[in-house]
Amino acid sequence: MESLHLPSEIITYIFSFLHVMDRKEASLVCKSWYNASQDYPFKRNLTFKFPASSSSLGFIRGLARHPRCGLVISHLDGSSVSRQVLLEVGLHLGPRLDSLALPGSSITESCLLELLPRLTSLRKLDLQGLDSLFMSGAFLSREEHRRKVYRALLNLEELNLSNLRYLSDLSFNRLTICTPGLRRLSLSGCHISFEFDPYRGCPVGSGSSALVSLRNLLNLLQKQTSTLRSLDLSRTGITPKSLRSISKLRGLRLEELNLHGCKELTDYSIEILCKYQSGLRMLDLSGCMELSCRAVLAVGAELKELRVLSFSQDWKITDKGLAELMMLPHLRSLDLSECLHVSGTELVKGLSGPEPRAQVETLSLRNCTYIRDSVVFSLAQLLGVHLRELDLSSCVYLTDLSVRAIATFLPALLVLRLGWCKEISDWGLLGMTEPTKHCQPSDREVNAEGITTVCLCASHLLRVQT
Repeated sequence: MESLHLPSEIITYIFSFLHVMDRKEASLVCKSWYNASQDYPFKRNLTFKFPASSSSLGFIRGLARHPRCGLVISHLDGSSVSRQVLLEVGLHLGPRLDSLALPGSSITESCLLELLPRLTSLRKLDLQGLDSLFMSGAFLSREEHRRKVYRALLNLEELNLSNLRYLSDLSFNRLTICTPGLRRLSLSGCHISFEFDPYRGCPVGSGSSALVSLRNLLNLLQKQTSTLRSLDLSRTGITPKSLRSISKLRGLRLEELNLHGCKELTDYSIEILCKYQSGLRMLDLSGCMELSCRAVLAVGAELKELRVLSFSQDWKITDKGLAELMMLPHLRSLDLSECLHVSGTELVKGLSGPEPRAQVETLSLRNCTYIRDSVVFSLAQLLGVHLRELDLSSCVYLTDLSVRAIATFLPALLVLRLGWCKEISDWGLLGMTEPTKHCQPSDREVNAEGITTVCLCASHLLRVQT
C-alpha cells in the first residue's frame, strides 16, 4: 500500500499528532511512512537500555548515527568488559549523549572519570544507588579531575543522587560544584542529618565526611536559587523546622517538590511551605501521616499554579478542604488513595462551583471505602471529557450503577481500575441489566486478585482491572 504521494513534510506533520506506539505501527505501512517516522523531531528523546556485555559493543557503535540519545546501562562493574563499554560510549556517543543512568552497577571512580569528561552535552546524570563511587570518600578529591568534570557537566540540568548510603558533605560539594546550572536535584532516601549529628553527638555542622547536613544543603540551594526548580527529599528524615528553613530561603522558587514518606512533617510546616513557595506546580505529600485538613486548606488557598498533587496514605485527611482544591484552575492530577475518611462529597461540591475549577485528567480514589455510587455519578458528570484515568480500586461499596455512569459521562477515559470492587458484576461491565437466554452468568465470582476484563465503553476501549 502506498500513500497518496503526499510530501514527506506533510506526513511527518500528521505523524506528530500520533502517540509513539501508533506512530510505530503506522511506520510499517509503506516506505514513505517509515521514512517520515524516522524524522529528527521523533528521535530527540530516545533512550536505549541494555546491560554491559561484549555483545553491546557493536550496538553502541551503531547508535552513533543518532544525533541525540540517552543511555541506561546496567550491571557495570570493574571488569575489562565494563571498561570497554564505557570507552565505546565515550568515543562514539560522547558529544551526542543527553542522559546517562547506571542502575544496578558497582563501578569505580576511575571508570567513571574516564567517561565523564567526554560527555560534553550531558543534561541528565543518574547516579542513584552507586555506593561504590562514594564509599571511600575520595570521589573527585583531586583538583585536576574536578576541572575536567566541570567542563563536561557545565550544562547539566538534572542530577539524581537517590539512595546513596555513603554520600557526605565533602563528596556532595565536590560533585555539585561541577554542576552550576542544576534545575532538578534528587536526594531521595539519602542519609541527611537535618538537626542532630549522630556521629558527633551534637547539632549539625557542615563539611561532614560521614553524612550530608542541612546546613550544607542550604548552602547549595542558596548558590543555585536562580536555576533550581525541582527538589526531591522523599524518604528522608526532614523535620518541620528544616522544611521551614528551606521554604524561606531567599530567592528560591521551586516548581516541583517531592516529600513522599517524610513522616515528621506537620500542618504548620506545610502552611509555611505553601506561603513561601506559592509557585509550586507539583507537590507530593503522600505518606506524610501527621498531615490533616489544615494542610489541604493551605494548598488550596496558596498554590494557584498547582498541576499535580498527592495526599496518598495521609490517613488524617477528611473531606474538609477538598472543595478548595477543586477550585485550582490548573490542577490536572489528584491522588487521594488510601485517605480512608474521604467520601468525595466535597470534591463534587468544589466541581459544582463557579468557574474557574479544576479540569482533572487523572484521579485516584483507591481504597477510599466511603465512596458511594452517588458520588461517582456526580464526579463522572462534572469531570466529563477531561478525565483520562480513574482509579477506584477497593471502593468496596460501588455497584454496577457506577460503571454505567462512567460509561455514559466519561467518553475520553483511557484507564479504569476497579480491583476489589466486589459489588460490581460481570453484567455491569458488559452494560447489561439482566441475564438473557443467549448469555447466562457464570457461577464463579469475579476474581478480586486481578482478572483483566476488556470492554467497549462509550466508543473507547478501556483497560478495566477487576
